Amino acid sequence: MAITASMVKELRERTGAGMLECKKALEEAGGDMERAVQILRERGMAAAQKKAGRIAAEGLVESYIHAGGRIGVLVEVNCETDFVAKNDDFRAFVREVAMQIAANAPRYVSKEDVPEDVVAREKEIYRQQALNEGKPEAVVEKIVEGRMKNFYKEACLLEQPYIRDESKTVGELLNELVAKIGEKIVVRRFVRFELGEGIERKKEDFAEEVMRQVKA
Repeated sequence: MAITASMVKELRERTGAGMLECKKALEEAGGDMERAVQILRERGMAAAQKKAGRIAAEGLVESYIHAGGRIGVLVEVNCETDFVAKNDDFRAFVREVAMQIAANAPRYVSKEDVPEDVVAREKEIYRQQALNEGKPEAVVEKIVEGRMKNFYKEACLLEQPYIRDESKTVGELLNELVAKIGEKIVVRRFVRFELGEGIERKKEDFAEEVMRQVKA
């Protein structure tokens, strides 16, 4: 199948990858757009793994304050060089991460950051739930495993669906940027404040409001 300029443009817009990388992926996929997207994502993951041992000490601390000052986020994202820290794509990514945190309120950056006692407690809760639902002992562990995946998807930033494109996770978005920029990139830490958090009061879903504004 002939690879046209419009196909390359569409793939570039969907993935943010370079023109040459998009053309090669389309050729490898035989013109299948979805397969080409998957190829580029896999390459992004491979690129990220190759760079995992490098030191990322530069970067950016970004703030995001939701309209009216009701939700505030500070996030630190690291890269290898000051040059990349000033790159528009890198800065845009950090901004998106800050908005993701405001909207979806993750508790941890990655699965590896979840304390062992929290993992053990969640597994035990899901195990007891399954048993109380009358599930056979033989399938309980598989049920627990599935529910833990959902837990990580909710609690861990890199496992969450990206707020602007739920077909990919924040981790996949990061890997795509690594492949494009060519440096190790790490979401190091974040803190999220919500007005009145911990105070008993009428519940207002500020996170839902952030999501509405992002998708508007």
